[in-house]
Amino acid sequence: MHSNGIKDKTEYDRLFDKIQELVLCHSPSGWETEIDQVLRSQFKALNLEVWQDWAGNVIAKIPGQDQTRAIAITAHKDEIGMMVKSIDDDGCLQVRRLGGAFPWVYGEGVVDILGDKEVISGILSFGSRHVSHESPQKAQQVDTPLRWEDAWVETKCSLSELTAFGVRPGTRVVIGKHRKLPFRLKDYIASYTLDNKASVAILLALGERVKNPPVDIYLVASAKEEVGAVGALYFTQNFDRHQALESLIALEICPLADEYPIESGAAPVLLSQDSYGVYDELLNAEIRTAASQAKVPLQLAIIDGFGSDASIAMKFGHVSRGACLSFPTQNTHGYEIAHLGAIANCIEILATYCMLAIPGTKNRL
Repeated sequence: MHSNGIKDKTEYDRLFDKIQELVLCHSPSGWETEIDQVLRSQFKALNLEVWQDWAGNVIAKIPGQDQTRAIAITAHKDEIGMMVKSIDDDGCLQVRRLGGAFPWVYGEGVVDILGDKEVISGILSFGSRHVSHESPQKAQQVDTPLRWEDAWVETKCSLSELTAFGVRPGTRVVIGKHRKLPFRLKDYIASYTLDNKASVAILLALGERVKNPPVDIYLVASAKEEVGAVGALYFTQNFDRHQALESLIALEICPLADEYPIESGAAPVLLSQDSYGVYDELLNAEIRTAASQAKVPLQLAIIDGFGSDASIAMKFGHVSRGACLSFPTQNTHGYEIAHLGAIANCIEILATYCMLAIPGTKNRL
């Protein structure tokens, strides 16, 4: 194996194809049915026990040798987007953010409106450019940043048509599928919603590779992470009390920015701290050991303006040990760009970690 942890560049091709499949499954927070069906089917095809809990998490279990102990690896399956606030008399939708979405990131263009009865298309609109100071749109050009209050979705439908489609306040709106199609830049993948469809692809790869680990492993495609890690909190709070959940590792993107000592490329990033708190140092040491055994380079960082399933679950006391393994990403919560090698190397690290004979937490006391 090469120092970047990749055996064959065809692995990049397979990974790209899998991520593309997942990206094209709409899953705005709280309306994740499309990807749920795909994940349940693919985990079942791997001969894993799979179920969906009341919070919407899709969970697959890899049985271990010691079934009194367990770890969980999460990757959230929901994406950011928009939510209908109100519908104007002319059929225009007033929309607000769902998660950390900004209108200027998406730009004007086709969006999919996920009605209760039918998915229809609309155009995210900001108004004309050829205007004078008398127009509200002029301020967007010269004075103020574009806000959701300044944007709307054109449907060219009547109110009765929208009602028939099941469009209402609360309806989710996301980037149109044809705009989501990932693009290949050499060994990089560029796409909307790499956060966190690429991490879900890592979960599926682990489900395929990891067999008979020392302890039970729960692969959790978590729900509603972008609106407060709702799925992860529910999972950890309601975990089987007859079994010790010794640690939770969250898979995530990691923002590339000048303020952080993180480089773009094939080396994943292990976080020590984020906005919600400090990650477990002993668990991080175990992950660093796994990376060393897998001969995979690993970057270390502290970041802000960020939280994960693991840090939020730790903050609320639902899990004692949490970590976040991530891949460096440009344009986070936008048209994201990440090295396929970093995503693949997360698989290598965690596949190795899952097979380590880690002493039980109780035995350390």
